[in-house]
Amino acid sequence: MAVALDVQLELEVRETGTFSVSCDGLDVPLDRSNLLVQAFETLHSADGLSFQIGGEIPLARGMGSSAAAIVAGLVAADHLFELGLERQDLLERATALEGHPDNVAAALCGGFVVCTTGPRLTATVIEAPEGLEGILVIPDTEVSTRHAREAIPDQIPIKDAVANAASAAHLALGLSRGDADLIGMGLHDRLHQERRRHLFPKSMEIVEEAGEMGAIGATISGAGPTVLVWTNWQETGGVVAQLRERCEDWATVQRVGFSPLGADVPEL
Repeated sequence: MAVALDVQLELEVRETGTFSVSCDGLDVPLDRSNLLVQAFETLHSADGLSFQIGGEIPLARGMGSSAAAIVAGLVAADHLFELGLERQDLLERATALEGHPDNVAAALCGGFVVCTTGPRLTATVIEAPEGLEGILVIPDTEVSTRHAREAIPDQIPIKDAVANAASAAHLALGLSRGDADLIGMGLHDRLHQERRRHLFPKSMEIVEEAGEMGAIGATISGAGPTVLVWTNWQETGGVVAQLRERCEDWATVQRVGFSPLGADVPEL
């Protein structure tokens, strides 16, 4: 499962006769090893094209920056060269590059997505309930996705697996019904967050204290360390104020919407 947020990666591609990559504010490769360019070149050569990358998705914070880059590269190539790929084609290509479908599906389709890879790769979209908002707590420090994955054992207790299956069911049902109580029940995790606590202890404190601040609940975003705090719109302002006071010396607090829109190509 994943959700699209109102936090954008922006890409401008121009035919200049020479290949180049430039990026504002992000430490990413400026050659053909750039993940966005790699995705683009699975559909068409980047020769003679200049790529200008911008936006506001930080790297190594559990916010899907790699998925956004992959989807941007694929959608740009499809649009620029009028390849006419269907969304399912783009999803399959993006999943093959990312290794799993959830983040790329949200970036591509928008909304909340429930994904499966078998027997057929699918992404089912659930629209965000009216009044449901998010708050990002983005720590100043990064967390390696590799280290986060290594923290999860190959085998887990069946009680933990059953608990998370129940949480996933409650979350999907709560989102489809717009029921905050069910959504709150669906935010409980017993698979990854506690096992990764040593990588982001301060983030875990926010997850555990969010309810006391008036939020529906909170979850670690992706591999962390970013925290996604879930709120009803009436409580968002008060929760933001408490979080900024609580996190002012180690994290940025940002109010975000759950976006119904996926990748988009505006005409210039």
